[in-house]
Amino acid sequence: MMRTTGAVRRFTDEPLPDDVLERILDNARFAPSGGNRQGVHVIAIRDRATRQALGELSVTGARRYIAQTRHGEGPWNPLHPMGVSAEQLAATEVPAEFSTPLLTSAVALVVCIDLAVVAAFDQHLDRIGVIAGASVYPFVWNVLLAARNEGYGGVLTTMAVAEEPAVRELLGIPDDHAVAAVLPLGRPLRQVTRLTRNPVAQFVTRERFDGESL
Repeated sequence: MMRTTGAVRRFTDEPLPDDVLERILDNARFAPSGGNRQGVHVIAIRDRATRQALGELSVTGARRYIAQTRHGEGPWNPLHPMGVSAEQLAATEVPAEFSTPLLTSAVALVVCIDLAVVAAFDQHLDRIGVIAGASVYPFVWNVLLAARNEGYGGVLTTMAVAEEPAVRELLGIPDDHAVAAVLPLGRPLRQVTRLTRNPVAQFVTRERFDGESL
């Protein structure tokens, strides 16, 4: 299952019934979280107008992503500042395909995390924080695995987070919750059977970061 759960962005028009969605989430809820505090909140969106608005809020993130990629930069990279000019950024068009999954999926899940219950051990380090994600992304991955088990699929997207205040207003999300992911789910137009990933020896070393490959 882990080797065939890929990113699905193209869906059929088949619905994803509520009972199947509930079963997917019922299985996903057993993901671990810090202190077992289970601070996840999921908003299941079927309304097309709301998903359209969510897609429009994703344009900001997508525009910079596309512009930087075209100029050979790592998009939204926390270590390297953007070299694309404001004029170049404004002139970058965002293809419809970036919001298509939101509109063609059977349901879009907005996954939030309650910041009042996470232990962000890296909050005082001089780098971008990532540790709080440990209390939400295992759940997100479980959703994708559970969906795959039911014959459905989806993709973890984060473009909308660039406009998080507006997403909060759109969906009534309180200020003490962060938007961690948007997951369009539906029946895949084509089932993924094989994924390409780096071999273990390429990213695992013994004893130290600069140690021998496993």
